[in-house]
Amino acid sequence: MKTIAAVMAASAFLAACGSDEADDETTTPDATDETSEETSDDSTDESTGDTIDYPDLSGETIDVASDWSGAEQANFEAVLDYFEEQTGASVTYQSLGNNVATALGTQIEGGGAPDIALVPQPGLVDQLVDSGDIVPVTENVVAQVDANYAETWRDLSTYDGELYGVWFKAANKSTMWYNVGVYDDAGAEIPETWDDFMSTLQLVSDSGVPGLVVGADVGWPLTDWFENVYLRTAGADMYDQLAAHEIPWTDESVVEALEILGDLWGDETLVLPGGAQRSFPDSVTAAFTDPPEAGTVFEGDFVAGNIADQTDAVVGEDANFYPFPSINGSEPAVMGAGNVAIAFNDDEATMALMEYLASPDAANIWIELGGFTSPNQNADTSLYPDEVSLAIAEQLTSAETFRFDMSDLTPSAFGGTEGAGMWSILIDFYQNTDDVEGTAQALEDAAVAAYGE
Repeated sequence: MKTIAAVMAASAFLAACGSDEADDETTTPDATDETSEETSDDSTDESTGDTIDYPDLSGETIDVASDWSGAEQANFEAVLDYFEEQTGASVTYQSLGNNVATALGTQIEGGGAPDIALVPQPGLVDQLVDSGDIVPVTENVVAQVDANYAETWRDLSTYDGELYGVWFKAANKSTMWYNVGVYDDAGAEIPETWDDFMSTLQLVSDSGVPGLVVGADVGWPLTDWFENVYLRTAGADMYDQLAAHEIPWTDESVVEALEILGDLWGDETLVLPGGAQRSFPDSVTAAFTDPPEAGTVFEGDFVAGNIADQTDAVVGEDANFYPFPSINGSEPAVMGAGNVAIAFNDDEATMALMEYLASPDAANIWIELGGFTSPNQNADTSLYPDEVSLAIAEQLTSAETFRFDMSDLTPSAFGGTEGAGMWSILIDFYQNTDDVEGTAQALEDAAVAAYGE
């Protein structure tokens, strides 16, 4: 079983997750007509020399589930389409929605678990290993992971010495997205510090467009806000301690982060009303619709995919990002996350798909489609569709400090359940930012219950 400390130790080295060799001649299957013609059933990635031997799986059906929907689901289904073409298998995808732990738990309890799930919570994987619901991957999958991933990613999915998962998708969740036209019209410059950020939002608001839009109806974007602020105000060591519940949520460091967020979220002159009822996708639309309803929206690199899917804005022209601002002189830091593929059986078809997900073939398809950062070292970074996507990946790999999404490291009942724990409590705080002490106490009470203390 993996401890939180082990996960933290591994995540400290995530700067090794990307490849800086953008000139590699790795091709993307199905990316263009030319590359499709060059790809055979026995696909070799030139950067590794490692061959994927796609088996004939005609007649086999593989069920896959994850939390992706909308643009992310469509892009992942394109990845699955290529596997189907190469093997003859039929792969069905189901979105588990925001409440992955509960949805997956219900399926397991009813005997209907998928063959593969790609989950965003290492804490949940830990629980599934402990309960015996998932299986270690086979030697072929291990070989792909060894060939294509930095040791840190193997460590993040290794339990009791056995590899259980493939980290397919990484996320840089320290990106602030802005409407270029709105900022230009307001005469706003890119802020580097939190004070400058607040001034920029005020300048944009004074121009006639609310400075910020927040989508908070299910709560997870608010946990990302908190984690970014806390990482910058309390530092990486305290972040690790809070994630492991070695310090209480009533600690002064938590109170300080909540006060900073309260000053922002509670300022009606800066924030577009309705955040507690607005979904995250709707917040992206609000910032990049025509005419725009707000100038800025915070969330991870996947915002690029939402912009492309939901609006007519062009990433890199109408939409761009800047790093989450420094607070109190904090050094550059990234809070990130990802989805790890885990298997509920070791059937040939299931393990063939796991092997594929660990290969550059799979990563390259989604890289080119956008809204995706791959932890696969041998993925072709030249395929990132624009300079913005590449800059996001480089920010992730060059950050002086990286920490994994705290809510994903905690027990699911506290950090990953809709209507409960951090999600619910931070929604309440968003609606009543005056109650900082009460919010800290509510978080501590929920953490004690979830950690079984």
